[in-house]
Amino acid sequence: MHPTHLLPADLLTRMEAMLGSDYPAFLASYEKPRRNGLRVNPLKISPDDLQRILPFSLEKVPWTENGFFYGQEDHPAQHPFYRCGLYYLQEPSAMAPAPLLPVHPGDRVLDLCAAPGGKATGLGARLQGRGLLVANDASNTRSKALLRNLELFGIPNCFVTNETPERLSAAFPGFFDKILVDAPCSGEGMFRKEPAAVKTWSLEKTDLCARIQREILEKAIHMLAPGGLLMYSTCTFSPLENEGSVSYILEHLPEMDLVRLPAIHGSSPSDPAWGNGDPRLERCLRLWPHRCQGEGHFLALFSKNGSREKERPQKNKRTKSSKAPRAEQKLIEESLTPLIPAMIMPFDWERVEIRAGKAYLLPEGLPQVKGLRFLRNGLFLGELKKNRFEPSQPLALTLTDTAYARLDLPCQDTRVGDYLHGETIPVSPAECTVSSGWAVLCVDGFPLGWGKLVNGIFKNKYPAGWR
Repeated sequence: MHPTHLLPADLLTRMEAMLGSDYPAFLASYEKPRRNGLRVNPLKISPDDLQRILPFSLEKVPWTENGFFYGQEDHPAQHPFYRCGLYYLQEPSAMAPAPLLPVHPGDRVLDLCAAPGGKATGLGARLQGRGLLVANDASNTRSKALLRNLELFGIPNCFVTNETPERLSAAFPGFFDKILVDAPCSGEGMFRKEPAAVKTWSLEKTDLCARIQREILEKAIHMLAPGGLLMYSTCTFSPLENEGSVSYILEHLPEMDLVRLPAIHGSSPSDPAWGNGDPRLERCLRLWPHRCQGEGHFLALFSKNGSREKERPQKNKRTKSSKAPRAEQKLIEESLTPLIPAMIMPFDWERVEIRAGKAYLLPEGLPQVKGLRFLRNGLFLGELKKNRFEPSQPLALTLTDTAYARLDLPCQDTRVGDYLHGETIPVSPAECTVSSGWAVLCVDGFPLGWGKLVNGIFKNKYPAGWR
């Protein structure tokens, strides 16, 4: 809750002018507790199945098929299923933009301002391991959180970059089928969620944000292929940052048009008067905290004129030194085939790259890009050590069938918590599908991480940075 008397007077004056008769209801929403949400990972479980096994008070979010509200008494971040990547904790209104961008398996997708990963994980899941997701954030610290969340979700075909829009734009001209720009903004729609953000708000900040958003949008549009779609979203009420930025694009880039977004629960169409008066602005949507059980959000879906020519899939070009030597290929195959025989063995070695003793399965269709800062290119498979190969934590979280060496424990088993804290755990022979060696610890059938079984003891291989 956030008492309205703490909100800036300039903001309240503007909101009253915008909302008219809705203004009292808008004010009243700030006196109510906000709702918390989680979004299901469809790569691992269906919403109905998660609702059945998760011991929380879950209620469907009406504007997305994969979202739930959960109760104030629930603590989903502390449940082992969260560590298995079955769901992502996300503000409910923020679940709206990604599903309204029509992403299909095989698409080339960019999330330009992606950290911490709420929308990127949703886009990546819809690719179903096919095509390419480039997830970028200009902040190195935030990019690390982005990578972790994509790894938790088990998304193998991502290129996680830490770059400016300018440098990405130079590397990927006209490349992407779909782009999402959840732009940096003044955050007015999140004041109930983050009351501290009120102290940094000013009219000058909305002006600055609008200038930054327009620069970002221009760079993003340069990367959009003819016939492509771009979703622009913010979590602010500011017309300057919303309809104003959309108006700027329509005026300065005539190849861009707006696609009408379908009405969703708690939304209303934009008012063209809040921008340059272009009637197409009615095709945008706003979500309001007094109309839905979420915070404020703005959405605009752009299309780019033209049609994309059919292209042959591009192969990843690598330097000779990065290709896996035959001896290392054999070591990786001999190590992984007994563990995950039904996964992706044998590998497409044209897509496997060795860097600093670590093996990666590169995503399909990523062209050679030089000089870009990145945290991950594809799926981190594991590490080559003396006469052995150790599988990675991200690899464990991509496993979706049951044909791999595994130790299955119920989520109520105290050993699950011990494992997550880095401890070794005792195991009976009936609990594991192998008598010794590497295996995946699963919680109610969902992969959590690796361990090594030795004489009835499951030696912990859960990375220290994940505990």
